[in-house]
Amino acid sequence: MRVCLASTSPARLMLLRQAGIEPATRAPEVDEEAVVAALEAVEGRVLPPEEHVLVLARRKAADVVATLARDEPDFDGIVIGGDSMFAFDGEVLGKPLRPAVATERWERMRGGTGILHSGHSVFRVRPGADPREAHAVAEAAVTFADDISSDEIAAYVATGEPLQVAGAFTVDSLGGAFITRVEGDPSTVVGMSLSTLRLLVRELDVAWTDLWSRPRTA
Repeated sequence: MRVCLASTSPARLMLLRQAGIEPATRAPEVDEEAVVAALEAVEGRVLPPEEHVLVLARRKAADVVATLARDEPDFDGIVIGGDSMFAFDGEVLGKPLRPAVATERWERMRGGTGILHSGHSVFRVRPGADPREAHAVAEAAVTFADDISSDEIAAYVATGEPLQVAGAFTVDSLGGAFITRVEGDPSTVVGMSLSTLRLLVRELDVAWTDLWSRPRTA
């Protein structure tokens, strides 16, 4: 079955590939800040992280579904959208972008635990039929080593890796050595919870194994 990932995230793409799925990718055209700001203005409150990521995941997936309806009306398959936020000590930490910000965050996070919130939206798309959607939020608690030295933080920040990722860390690359525990589906921290995606796909009457692009060998 065809799969389209509503994201250009290398981490999410690699995660699905490692799970046996070879998706096409499309970049959703969603102004994330504007979407959240408009919703918060209507509701008169700040969205908590779990709602924030779900709203954006659903918007991203829906945008790509609409694009496929226009550009590929014969598309028959699954569209997957996702969004993630990391919260530490009650503060949402996005991409640090600047080395000084990443360094300050790592100094704060050393020895602590934060929560990675990941929103998921899955659409079943068929020609001539209305799309069906299932969605959910997954969370994982991430604990950082308490003995990370300032030199290690400086060296990690100098690689540039933490600058473009939510929370300023990765679990599946250079940052993984500084993480001592993950409670929850580990793939949530990479970008999407595979176990959650499996349940959402099943909710849409599709077997997870039907998404595999090739047989898995021992």
